[in-house]
Amino acid sequence: MAKMLVEKYHSEVPGTVDELVELPGVGRKTANVITSVIFEQPNMAVDTHVFRVSARIGLTTNAKNVLQAEQQLIANIPKELIHKAHHWLILHGRYTCVARRPKCETCGIRPACKFYKTDMKYIVEKA
Repeated sequence: MAKMLVEKYHSEVPGTVDELVELPGVGRKTANVITSVIFEQPNMAVDTHVFRVSARIGLTTNAKNVLQAEQQLIANIPKELIHKAHHWLILHGRYTCVARRPKCETCGIRPACKFYKTDMKYIVEKA
């Protein structure tokens, strides 16, 4: 990878997803992280956590894989916020919308959440 960075990109980190995925060991998710964090481009890195949380709260619908989820998220999040949204989804999934038992009772987006409306509302109300 280092040799390719030096020779092909003159020791500069490439600024596009297409260029980054040419580098050995760099996949789409890593390329999206780099371009969104470093270059603030409207790219969405979708890992298993972002995939799970975005489907659960209703930001994606019937996405079968991370690429479909990425495309739906980019289509539905304002362009100027996409580079930040990856972090929001990860943090929301890490601290509130946890995998095994989401903390719906303390969630700030509960009124808009698909999962809460369909699966958790009655459990939280009875508690």
